[in-house]
Amino acid sequence: MKVIEFGGMGSLGECSPSEGGPVVTSTLVLRAFRRIPVPVSKVLIQPPGGKTLVNFDTLFRTEAEPFNRTVTLLGSKVELAITPSSFTWVHGDDTTQTTSWPGRAYEQRLPMTSYISHVYEHTSDAYRVRVDTTYSARYRVNGGPWLDVDGTVTRPGSSANLRVVEGRPTLVSN
Repeated sequence: MKVIEFGGMGSLGECSPSEGGPVVTSTLVLRAFRRIPVPVSKVLIQPPGGKTLVNFDTLFRTEAEPFNRTVTLLGSKVELAITPSSFTWVHGDDTTQTTSWPGRAYEQRLPMTSYISHVYEHTSDAYRVRVDTTYSARYRVNGGPWLDVDGTVTRPGSSANLRVVEGRPTLVSN
């Protein structure tokens, strides 16, 4: 076998004289996957408005969808099915949590265990909250069988400011 060099980027495939051409390898596919721009996830927080209460469940979610890309590698058509596979929620208070789903908006009928939530123990005017999304992929070459890409891509999310305050009871007249 002969190693094929491409643009000073190292070996990208192999060529076998009996096969007559370059072969797309899993390493080449992983390199291509890592070059594909994946979306930046935006953290959505409830209650809305950038403010929540200390010792109160704060809900998080994001909108991350699977998508497809097609690239040409060594003259072969490579289809990639890219899926968000894990989400690391950075709460801004030196804690994180990792989930396999993007969360959901609040619905009154659902128990709190149905959400991605975090309870802040301290007040702050400036917690920086974000969600980092890890993408995995499957690929196929020239319409062949689907295979898993041996590796993932993690994209840090955009940060949002969250103010955590103490609630104060107030008496009101009827």
